[in-house]
Amino acid sequence: MAPTSSSPRRPRTPRAKKQPAEATLRVTQTRSSISTKPKHRGTLRALGLRGIGQSNVLPDRPEIRGMIARVPHLVRVEEVSK
Repeated sequence: MAPTSSSPRRPRTPRAKKQPAEATLRVTQTRSSISTKPKHRGTLRALGLRGIGQSNVLPDRPEIRGMIARVPHLVRVEEVSK
């Protein structure tokens, strides 16, 4: 016996629209996180930085800008053009 398809069809989910090329930021750690507040150390880790001189390229979004605003004395920020 073949199963019958009596169940209603699910509606199609809309496809994600292509986003325009997002601007990016290169964040470089310039100072040590030793003797800084634990929140500052956590913010550096969330930005993907583990040591002096290490860089990470991140999208230019408000949440990233907020993290950078918390540790401006420890990092250098450059805009990367695509």
